[in-house]
Amino acid sequence: MDTRLVFCTFPDTTTAQTLARQLVEQRLAACVNLLPPMLSVYRWQGQVEQAQEVQVLIKTCADRLDALTTAIVRLHPYELPEIIAISPSAGLPAYLDWIRAQTREET
Repeated sequence: MDTRLVFCTFPDTTTAQTLARQLVEQRLAACVNLLPPMLSVYRWQGQVEQAQEVQVLIKTCADRLDALTTAIVRLHPYELPEIIAISPSAGLPAYLDWIRAQTREET
């Protein structure tokens, strides 16, 4: 069971916190880190735009990624939310085990 680190941006801290809490409560994520606001510059619908956003780092497992993606798309205010998942090449085994445990249903 591989772990995943998912990057996602939000328009503000309140929205990011709300969605982060829902993901953890639903066991779709073990942990969600909210980074300080940043300035994003991007092309959208033919125009170069810029906006302040909050970057979040979501820790989950590969087998929960589809459900996590579905939840983000359903709850996110953006028409096209950033969802980029990477596979860590290494990590503290006990921490990776914790991620796996936190994304399982309680027994």
